[in-house]
Order: sequence, then structure tokens, then C-alpha cells
Amino acid sequence: MTVPMPAENDIEVGETIPFMTAHAVSVSLPTWRANVGYEEGEEWVLSKMKTGYPRFFINKIIQQLAEAVMEKHGGDDEHAMLFPSHAIALRCQDFFIGQDPELNEQIRIVDLVPAAEKARSEDLAVISPRISAVLFPKSKFSIAKTFWQHTGDGISSRRAEYCLNLFSKGALVDQASIDKTSRLCKGPRRYQKKTSIDLTNDSNGSNGAGEAQDPTQFVEERWGRNLDISMTRNAKLGVRRRIAGSLTEDTDLNEALKLEKDVERTRGVADFSEDDVYLYPCGMSSIYNAHRNLMSAKGSLKSIVFGFPYIDTLKIVEKFGPGCVFYGLGSSEELDDLEKRLESGERFLALFTEFPGNPLLMSPDLERIHKLADQYDFCVVVDETIGNFLNVNVLPFADIVVSSLTKAFSGDSNVMGGSLILNPKGKKYDLLKRTFENDYEDNHWAEDSIFLERNSRDFVSRIERINTNADAICNVLLSHPRVKQVNYPKHSPTRSNYEKCRTPNGGYGGLLSATFYTKKDAIAFFDNLDTVKGPSLGTNFTLRLTLRDTGSLWGIGLVCVLGCRSRSCTC
Repeated sequence: MTVPMPAENDIEVGETIPFMTAHAVSVSLPTWRANVGYEEGEEWVLSKMKTGYPRFFINKIIQQLAEAVMEKHGGDDEHAMLFPSHAIALRCQDFFIGQDPELNEQIRIVDLVPAAEKARSEDLAVISPRISAVLFPKSKFSIAKTFWQHTGDGISSRRAEYCLNLFSKGALVDQASIDKTSRLCKGPRRYQKKTSIDLTNDSNGSNGAGEAQDPTQFVEERWGRNLDISMTRNAKLGVRRRIAGSLTEDTDLNEALKLEKDVERTRGVADFSEDDVYLYPCGMSSIYNAHRNLMSAKGSLKSIVFGFPYIDTLKIVEKFGPGCVFYGLGSSEELDDLEKRLESGERFLALFTEFPGNPLLMSPDLERIHKLADQYDFCVVVDETIGNFLNVNVLPFADIVVSSLTKAFSGDSNVMGGSLILNPKGKKYDLLKRTFENDYEDNHWAEDSIFLERNSRDFVSRIERINTNADAICNVLLSHPRVKQVNYPKHSPTRSNYEKCRTPNGGYGGLLSATFYTKKDAIAFFDNLDTVKGPSLGTNFTLRLTLRDTGSLWGIGLVCVLGCRSRSCTC
């Protein structure tokens, strides 16, 4: 059966972005009205959504697995939230009780593991298909969703797909009552095939082994370019080496693995290597676990959130600790106020900031923040997602650097990932290193790691293109009489702070925002721009745009320029 492809940018409300991608991390919201409808929970939008950003919209495959688990292990008035490990499920249980102590006896954990574990195959040992289900009263779903959204530690849709296959065949069972006679299923067929790193498909659309593929699988796997699942450990090592900054040009996995561990890095910090890089299920998970481990290492102190942050960063320090001091502008005047607090004796756990910030693209003064941190004994956590390490080097000014790999690092909008790196020259490095080594669980699902490695092979050339395109569009908007303001690091009043961290060949990134004089013009711009539109920054085709209407301005358009692979792009 031939599946018709839509026009390049004509994707209906609620369709996946990219089109026909089962594990897409973005969804089409093609008009201003659709965005407003989504934010306000209007049924005409929500009812059409096939997917959404995974922390906000629980993928339908995950929902299917949760329903199957509930049917077998739950009660009529219970619901389930799924996590990749028992430790995370325990943290979810603790969060429930912290929010509502009366739930103490009503929260249960069911650990599901492969039956007959001793007989499992080598591939399953690599994949480790385990899930831990937290069962709770249906009426308390909002508490579970809060934990899922803010921590980012829920299971991925690919893990759910694999485990649903096992569970439906009785091969994923309650650890408390393992049936050792259960037959172990090998999971979805694509986990069983053997492919080379760059296998080319034949004219019939097969995967090179004579096996016809489902069209959505064919689109997502990109003509057999994925590694075999047994290469998961190498794929993760390759990703960590790229994040460490060892690669200065597009590189496949074989080349990445040939590099020596102590190869010269672009991060500019002595003794830094991939050993100080930790992978997490998504960017928010890396932020949540940074905060959690900092409290474990230094005690339960308030934090500082400096600059206008991604909202979940603020929620993490508010909901999972004693709170924070919030400096929303990230200005020098606010640093003056912070310094006065410190001089008066106030003490803090850490300062969380983004470089640059979203959506105003202001760059905090990391040099001054670093000096204050050293003087007054707090840690600095910098989110480099928007800037990315090819454009800016923030590690010398931070104790911890976090990033969402879901965005530009991946680019294909079909996999989640996050990274956390420690600065080996930071004053608290030894303490933090011990803490993370004792606590860390690698919960990045095997096939997600395979996709992430594949997608990031051309990261270097994509960032060069992204920088060029964003700069060009910024210049167009700056010259337009209906645009009131354009926010971009190159034209920001905080550009000098950005330049202190800009790498020798770095640009100014792919994100910019524009404010229009009238809401009517903002709507007209949004609705008539011939691009795919949806949440997330993780696409590599033409450009992607979302919007924010602050209420205090006539309209603000948040534009993300993410490369030009479109045959019709004229950037």
C-alpha cells in the first residue's frame, strides 16, 4: 500500500513532525489559532494530536503499555506511570507522599523484568528491558504527571514499544513472582536483524536483508543507516566523545572510536574527557539529576535561578528542594543584588542559568558568576542547549554543564536525550564526581542511543548551516518596518558576555525571537510563513517556528532556524 506524502510544509494539526515518524518529538501546530488552542486545552486541537513533546504528551505507545500493565496488575480505580528503574519509581513514590501524605498506603510499585533472566540473549543483556510501574489512584494523575514532566525520567516510546511486545507475550513479568518457565521473546523484529553502519537500501525499499519494512519504520531508520543493537555501548561512547568536544568535523562512529581518550578537546579544560560525560533520557532529566545530586553532595539549600529560564528548570528547584531566589532578567543589577545577599551571609546550593537564555537570547555574565561562586561556595550549572558547544565554551565557568541532545545535537526530531558534564577543574569536582559515580544509572534506552549516534554524525556541518541561516533571517527581520525588536545574541545588549565564551569558529546559534508592533502582524507572519511549525528545537529542515503571546506585547514570535535541507528553501 502506498502512503501519500503531504506537501512539504502542509502538515495537519496534530500530525507528527517529521511526518510518518512513530517516535517523533514534535507535533504540527501550523497556525496561531492552533497554538493558542493547544495552550488553552481546546478539544479541536487535543483530539487530533497523534503525538506531542514527550514530557508534556505521553506517547500513545507508552499509554498502551501502561493500560496493559494496569489490566494485569492494577485495580479499577488505579492508573500507572512507567519508569526505567526501581530507583526512579521510588523517587516518584516519595514525591507522591510529599505532595499528599495520606497517599502513603495507596502508592504501589510493580517491577517488570524479563522472565527466565538467566537464559536471556546477549542482545537483551545490552537492552535490559526492565520497567517499574508506579500505581496510584486515578484521581491523583496530576501529581504523577508533574513528576513525569519536570524530572524527564519517564520511559521512552521505543522502550515502551519493546517492552509492550514482551509483556503481551508473557515474557515481561512481575519480579516478585517470576515464572521461570516463561519463554523469552526477542522483541520487535527490527531488534533481531543485523545491519552494517552504512547499509544502503535496494530499489524495493528493503533493509538489505530481503525484508520489506513498514513505511513509518523505513522513513525513521533512514535507509539502513542505523547500527546493530549490539553496538549500543560503542554508540554511547561515540555520543559522549562528541559531547566532550573531541570532534571538529562530521564523523561517523568508526572515526569517533579511533580517537584517543586524551585527544585535544575544544572545551578548553585540562584533564577533561568523555569520562566526565553522563547521558540521561532527556535534557530536563540531566537538570533534575544535577539538582538532586548537588543536594545529596552539599545539603538541602536554596538555589538561584538566574535569567529567564525554561519553565521546568524553575519548577525543579521549587518543587524538589527548599526553593530558590529567582532573578528573571539575568542583568548586572541582579548580580549586584545577589552579591549583597552573599555578603550579608546568605548561602546557596547552586546557580542555574542558560547560555544564552530563551526566548530573549540574553547571555549572563558567567565570568562574574564564576568568581562569586568560588568566593561564596556555591556551584554553577549552565544549560548550553541554545548556544551548543560548537558555538560557545561555557565549561571553564561552570561546575556542571547540561544540555538537551533532543534539539540541535540530534536534529532529526525522533529521539530524546540529555547530557551532563562535570568540570574536572571545578572546586567541587572530587565531591561531585564521587556523588555521581555512586548514584548514576544509565537509563538511556539502547535503541534511542543508536538513533542519537546516527543523527549526530553531521552535527558540525549542520551547526555551521544553522548559524548562517539564523543570521540571514535576523537581518531580514531587523530591517522590516513592522518588526519592533529582534532578540539574537549577536545583536543583544549582553553580546560582550556571549563573546567571552564564543569559540574561535563559533556563531550565534539557531534561535531568535521577534516582537511585532501589532498582534495582527504577528499572526499574519506566523500563519503565512511557509515552514513546518511545532514545539521543540529538534529539526534539521528549513526552519521551525512557535509563538508566545505574553499579554503585555502585541505579539511575540519565537523563531528557530534549524538548517536548510529543503529543496524549496531560499534562506
